[in-house]
Amino acid sequence: MNSRTSPMAKEAWLILLRAPGIGPAALRGLIAQHGSAERALLHLRGGRPANDLGEDTRRWLDAPDAARIEADLDWLGQPQHHLLGWEDPDFPSLLREIPGAPAALFVVGDASLLWMPQVAMVGSRSASANGIATTRRFSRALAQAGFTVTSGMADGIDGAAHEAALDAGCPTVAVLGTGPDLVYPRKHQALAARIAERGALVSEFPPGTPGKAEHFPRRNRIISGLALGTLVVEAGLKSGSLITARYASEQGREVFAIPGSINNPLARGCHQLIRDGARLTETAEEIIGELSTQAIALADRLRAVLHPRNEHDFGGKDDSSDGARVRDPDYIRLLAAMGHDEIGLDVLGERTGFGIAALSSMLLVLELDGEVCSTRAGTYTRLAAG
Repeated sequence: MNSRTSPMAKEAWLILLRAPGIGPAALRGLIAQHGSAERALLHLRGGRPANDLGEDTRRWLDAPDAARIEADLDWLGQPQHHLLGWEDPDFPSLLREIPGAPAALFVVGDASLLWMPQVAMVGSRSASANGIATTRRFSRALAQAGFTVTSGMADGIDGAAHEAALDAGCPTVAVLGTGPDLVYPRKHQALAARIAERGALVSEFPPGTPGKAEHFPRRNRIISGLALGTLVVEAGLKSGSLITARYASEQGREVFAIPGSINNPLARGCHQLIRDGARLTETAEEIIGELSTQAIALADRLRAVLHPRNEHDFGGKDDSSDGARVRDPDYIRLLAAMGHDEIGLDVLGERTGFGIAALSSMLLVLELDGEVCSTRAGTYTRLAAG
């Protein structure tokens, strides 16, 4: 939700997200049926038979904790704090497709990154020195190739993946098993601050939610669901990383695994994934080559969703061609707004009036077409023609 979202809409979302007995699936259904959190809340309070709701749920909906909701609203009022609800056009497209998707996301940082092509990197919390080095090498290469590295900010492989992307001057996304205002493990306080400044911290849990064992498998489905593919670097046979890989496979996403020594227990999970059909991966270039076509397809699909074809166009021309894209008034408007200096998304939004999702999609298309490039500072610049 952006700054233009009404306080009543934000409050309705917060009440529903904190309501006991209403899970993500039920909440998505309510939003789909009623069109907004406000109307869904009105329905639950007045139009739904009391016996359809548990006593605790009914009591909360009728009289939610005002102090708690006010604290949540204060949190949302801080710079770079966002709530993306299911009906929000900025809710990430790839995540919307997965079974069991979250109904909403709390985000600290750059929410537009959730629309960018991502590669999830996961692995053991007790990683070997070689595993950490391999993670850093792959993360740096993937980030510099234009993929956003996404992980869970855990010890070991996760933390190394985030740090390497940031050290390369690139953004990274961390999906949390706590509320967006808490850091687990605590040793990653400084890392979390760097990610919030240069990337995005993401959680489906409201502020103040402590980490619980059952939260982390739920977090893993979001890690894989945001990404085009998941890379497992090191993992034992009981590693939670295998849960993330399983989610990725069930979501129809690519799974990559790096093999290791037969004498290394932390390689056995990767070997099992390879036996189960994951791609044996030795270089970052293999992942880049495999996912680049999907990244381009994602950009074109997002463009098609946000800027549908003109139904009056005819003659069999493909409007995703360079010529058609140049003639698209929205793209002409965006390029004119960019000028020839580096510019950030916030300024582009002010100049064009486009939302985060639209800008992110259009800039990705233009970047893949070689017309603009992103910088390490998170800005964009036009490239000279020819």
